[in-house]
Amino acid sequence: MELSKRLQAVADLVTDGYKTADIGTDHAYIPIYLVEHRIAPFAIAMDVNAGPLERARAHVREKHLEEKITLRLSDGFEALVPGEADTAILAGMGGALVMKILKENWDVTLQLKECILQPQSEIAKVRAFLLEEGFLFLAEDMVLEDGKFYPMMKVKPPVKREVQNIEVPGSELSYKEEACGAGQKECPHREWSDVEVCYGRLLLEGKHPVLKQFLEKEIQLKTKILRNLEGQDSEHARQRMRELDQELSQAQKGMEYYAV
Repeated sequence: MELSKRLQAVADLVTDGYKTADIGTDHAYIPIYLVEHRIAPFAIAMDVNAGPLERARAHVREKHLEEKITLRLSDGFEALVPGEADTAILAGMGGALVMKILKENWDVTLQLKECILQPQSEIAKVRAFLLEEGFLFLAEDMVLEDGKFYPMMKVKPPVKREVQNIEVPGSELSYKEEACGAGQKECPHREWSDVEVCYGRLLLEGKHPVLKQFLEKEIQLKTKILRNLEGQDSEHARQRMRELDQELSQAQKGMEYYAV
């Protein structure tokens, strides 16, 4: 099976030999690809809606993979038993939903070896949430497909979660990459800057070419909008200009990673 560029990049982040659960599987393209290419020995295709799940079932039957791909109607991790999967894929859904799924069945989340996340919105909030909860960032990638940019990340759930309120910090705060947990030999508390939370530390440090394209486009677009707003004296225009100034400054700071 040939995947789209976005789905291929998601599939490429899955560790070889890991049993995989695909949440919001839709057509089950990723589970089929992983099993066919012997990346995953077994997969669970899950969706909250019966219609997409039936489409997925038809594709699995067409490929004769019923013994290696199980299909389940499930709201997030609801139908997943803790420890049943090594990898969980949450791709193509909003960032708020990604965080909700991870939080609502924390016992399942903690038993996973890795999560492959490709939120479609609120990406910085997702990164901040993961860092605050002690997830370890293992890899990040970004693709451009049909004119849209898709960042994604591979993270390791924390070893132990401290009891605390879930809050996404404001932009003035720093973020920790890894939380101290039982069984960890060290706890480096590497702090992420606001720019790294916004665009992805690993993408910036690796000078990812697609992120560079994204930043260049952002700078060009926001500069153009600012010029169009010049001379307008309404409070709305002034507020929008202040916001754009901050966003432009953030993007320019991101571009500094490519200058060294």
